[in-house]
Amino acid sequence: MIIELKPDQQKILESAMAAGMTQDEVVSRAFALLDEHDRNLDWMLEDREAIAAQIEEGFQQAERGELIDPEEAIRILRARRANRHIA
Repeated sequence: MIIELKPDQQKILESAMAAGMTQDEVVSRAFALLDEHDRNLDWMLEDREAIAAQIEEGFQQAERGELIDPEEAIRILRARRANRHIA
């Protein structure tokens, strides 16, 4: 298959190749990124209502003054991330 690249796409390809990637590696990486994007979009669409509910809950908590300081938020997020890697 022959694919014609736009000038900006050609520059990206040339830059990647100058950094040591082959054309096949660039194309494989591009398709992997597209696949990841599509999977993330699918997840967002599937869980759209749950995500919206969580955002709404956060707004309501903020309006009631139920906020935590930034350091505590960072600690909570780091703990969640650590637990996610363990599971």
